[in-house]
Amino acid sequence: MSQIDLEKFSKYSKPGPRYTSYPTALEFNETFSYENYLQCLKTEQGKLSLYVHLPFCRSACYFCGCNVVFTSKEDKLSRYVDYLKKEIDILALCLDTSREVIQFHFGGGTPTFYKAFELDEIVTYIKSKFPNWSQNAEISCEIDPRFFNEEQMKVFVKHGFNRISFGVQDFDPKVQEEIHRIQPYELTKAAVDLARKYGIGSINIDLIYGLPYQTFESFKKTLELAFSLAPDRLAVFNYAHVPWLKKTMRKFDETTLPSPEVKLKIFQYTIDFFERNGYKMVGMDHFAKPEDELFTAIEKGELHRNFQGYTTKGGANLIGIGLTSIGEGSRYYAQNTKDMGAYEAALDTGRLPFERGIALSEDDFIRKAVIMELMANFSIDIKRVEKEHSITFKDYFADAMESLREFAEADLLNITQENISVSPTGTLLIRNIAMPFDAYMNKYAQSKKTFSKTV
Repeated sequence: MSQIDLEKFSKYSKPGPRYTSYPTALEFNETFSYENYLQCLKTEQGKLSLYVHLPFCRSACYFCGCNVVFTSKEDKLSRYVDYLKKEIDILALCLDTSREVIQFHFGGGTPTFYKAFELDEIVTYIKSKFPNWSQNAEISCEIDPRFFNEEQMKVFVKHGFNRISFGVQDFDPKVQEEIHRIQPYELTKAAVDLARKYGIGSINIDLIYGLPYQTFESFKKTLELAFSLAPDRLAVFNYAHVPWLKKTMRKFDETTLPSPEVKLKIFQYTIDFFERNGYKMVGMDHFAKPEDELFTAIEKGELHRNFQGYTTKGGANLIGIGLTSIGEGSRYYAQNTKDMGAYEAALDTGRLPFERGIALSEDDFIRKAVIMELMANFSIDIKRVEKEHSITFKDYFADAMESLREFAEADLLNITQENISVSPTGTLLIRNIAMPFDAYMNKYAQSKKTFSKTV
């Protein structure tokens, strides 16, 4: 990647969505009712992706934007398992459970805060209600290496887990102390080695740039240490600083956060570093080895982006299970409540813990297809969009095309009659490039506390 003008690029640092969904969760509302959700569950067909949220953590990582519950009480964890079973029972009455499951994911929180027998209990119960699992199903779990042991690993092997993602964020001791997550390299290496010992064929490592006290030089060392673990994939996220939403982020002295210029320099180096060492960039923040199935999906135009990141398992209905989980159908999103009391109360009355969602309009549906293709593949096949949605692209997206001229003039993307393709340098600004296609952006323009900054 050519050297970029960091000062010039820093002007693009403004609030913007990460587009794990479109419309974003800010548009979820109560107009999409419980009855609407039940009807969607009943009528949708095709393959299934199951996501189970295990929200508990022992203590706070101050950078974290996830919906978590902090506790040291084991009875809270076991009580939650009982309620997950209630939710699964009700779901089994609301949809066709004979549909093929092609993806399963444990997220958190800290899933491995649970003991091995509890993880076994949850997966066994789900399989009893959803028995049709594909031989090629992607079965994965997010793991905090500080809470991971061999008994848990044996449970994962028993149930066919084939992908594990380890949270690392940064190996620098000063950064770790500031973010309240002390995790020595040796501990992480032992966790990765354990997964390799048991034959896990795809290991991911999560890193975050933009954290307090990170410097260009310190993050270079983190990249080298991460590379030494030989992960199959890496996710290198831009820290989303949203202290108005997450109280733990208010603990940071904002003067210790790296500037947009430094963050750009870090990420540009990250791209160059991994490409020099045999990885390729996937989407806006993921890297993988060229033999990874992600690249086969890109070549076929079948790479997808959802709440779990980039996946080859697109087209499946995502069923969110657990506190605050989000489900995604062909034309809707649905989210469970974030309040544990409300979650339990709903299930005690035989109702799903649904809180809000959205039914996609035809315009939402078209814009979602365009934005997600751009986020996944750094390009838009104009002719395919026109054919699939019966539109004239340049007319339908006239305002967006006008907004993209600035990026084209800066050689950040190229526009032809056939496609829009983002340049390697433009990939650093993929969120900015997607935003002109977002019909809701004008609504957010006056608020500086809606999204994290893009750079």
